Amino acid sequence: MDEGHSDSPLDRGDEEIAAEIAGDTDALLAALPHFYRGEVSQANSAQNRIDRTTTWAITLIAALLSVVFAGPAAPAYLLLIGVGALAAFLSYEVRRYRFYDLHRSRVRLVQENVFANALSPEGAEHADWREELSRDLRYPTFKVSALEALSRRLRRTYGLLFAVVGAAWVAKVTLFTPENRWTEAAELPGVPGAVVAGALAVCYIAVLALAVWPIDRRAKGEVHGERVGEWKDE
Repeated sequence: MDEGHSDSPLDRGDEEIAAEIAGDTDALLAALPHFYRGEVSQANSAQNRIDRTTTWAITLIAALLSVVFAGPAAPAYLLLIGVGALAAFLSYEVRRYRFYDLHRSRVRLVQENVFANALSPEGAEHADWREELSRDLRYPTFKVSALEALSRRLRRTYGLLFAVVGAAWVAKVTLFTPENRWTEAAELPGVPGAVVAGALAVCYIAVLALAVWPIDRRAKGEVHGERVGEWKDE
């Protein structure tokens, strides 16, 4: 065997096959739809995982509310378990949302710079979109930070769920336990009710702050803005 020579099948120049497509417009346009469909499928799969997590969170909260308000003997601390469960589900969704946005950003890059330009040749949104996409395929990176993903999921879904559980807890320890003072109804073993209420208030202040904290938008391709499209007008 000659020095520096390997019998690997890649030595036949297979690594140059795909590179030839870059200079062939017809071959590139033929390969691009397959990539596009794959990324759409990945984005849909990630979206479905997010939806399943949200469904489980809503189901759990609905079950807890049914149990807690089934009778006066049901303890209010079950709703605190619900707060903890919501936090756990939210942490799962943050990561899943970041993966969803990763694939969706690639889909939008192709839509903006290929399909939109094919329909109306006004120039690509990103002059170097092919280099950007190639670099992201070689070295995938999240497009949104964990803080932005957390804030977006709180504003869209989990903020309302936290609000429902919080309002239910307040109602349970006040309106639905008239035989006890609210501090007695709210207490945990070894923890006074006032301390529990204070800790819950701090938790909800943190949730509110995370939901409304101003963050530069990095999420790609979402429907946003106030101007309504005109193409559906009669």
